Amino acid sequence: MTLRVGVNLLWLRAGQVGGSQEYLIRQLTGLSQCNRGEFDITLFVQPNFANTHPQLATIFKFAEAPKHGGVRVLRILLEHTWLALKTRKFDLLHHGGGTMPRFGGRRTMLTIHDVQYLSFPENFSRVRLVYLSMIVPRSLNRASIITTPSQYVRDRLAAKFNLPPDKVRVVRHGIDDQLGKSATSENELRRRLRLQNKDVIFLPAVTHPHKNHKFLLQLMKTHWTDENLVLVCAGGKGRGEIDFMREVRRLNLDDRVFRLDRVVDEDRDGLMRLSKALVFPSLYEGFGAPVIEAMQLETPVVASDCAALPEVVGDAGLVLPLELDRWASALEIVASSRQALISSGKARAGQFSIAKSGQDLFDAYKAALS
Repeated sequence: MTLRVGVNLLWLRAGQVGGSQEYLIRQLTGLSQCNRGEFDITLFVQPNFANTHPQLATIFKFAEAPKHGGVRVLRILLEHTWLALKTRKFDLLHHGGGTMPRFGGRRTMLTIHDVQYLSFPENFSRVRLVYLSMIVPRSLNRASIITTPSQYVRDRLAAKFNLPPDKVRVVRHGIDDQLGKSATSENELRRRLRLQNKDVIFLPAVTHPHKNHKFLLQLMKTHWTDENLVLVCAGGKGRGEIDFMREVRRLNLDDRVFRLDRVVDEDRDGLMRLSKALVFPSLYEGFGAPVIEAMQLETPVVASDCAALPEVVGDAGLVLPLELDRWASALEIVASSRQALISSGKARAGQFSIAKSGQDLFDAYKAALS
């Protein structure tokens, strides 16, 4: 018997880019590879979503919600009314945005991407913290099953909210096997970005404080002092942007730090490939997709030992505590062990395919309906 499954993507704006958005889209793509008619799936989306995700539009049915312009209050209202009405006869409703409405759906699945607000409440507004402290526990209690991208997030949720272990399942990230196929060439990037023959290390991350860009600046000043070594930072301007750029100037690193805004995927993949290492000193990650993407693109990884990163990197990269002296020799270790790190990284990345992510999601749907 075919079961009807609805996926609530009303929180996801058309054209929006981010880790949680890519996570859901990739696992849904992988789900299509293992679903052999067991589930009849409808995605509930904002208007024009199909235009920015045409591949999903060819795989699944779409139901477009009335326009709400991304306004949270209106979206929540639609979830309690329009969505509840549209899905009243569905067998399962999957809420992909970390929260779920109070009403609607006999069987539900909730995806929690991270629990950063528990670890770093200072990164959130007071209004947002109050909202999360109210809605997250209520959503967790109502959900038939909960999915997370990592064991770290799973364990944090189970411990904080006293959840039964079998109620929370890990659905791993899926990395597209086409990653890097259209990467911009090294010669083009070096010419356009004026990198010449520089040795490049790369950090693709928005400049939020927990991404910890300033740790790398201290390393560049005190330990990684080779004038030929440059740090390329690509990503949107976050809450820590002003402090980061002020620190670049204070430490006189203007010639050794290349600050790019968000770059197209082709340039990002090309920068990853030409880099000596992906350097990822983040204080918090619910998963940390760039480290797996770097491994697939044959770039060694140096990451912090915070949150989910040790679990995701495993023994396929360098995982170090955030102490300058511990990172001091990291680039020399990468250079001397480069081929071994590339080989182990490729094997590690193979554990995070889109197909395997989709199979995890398929199994979670079956568990929620059992």
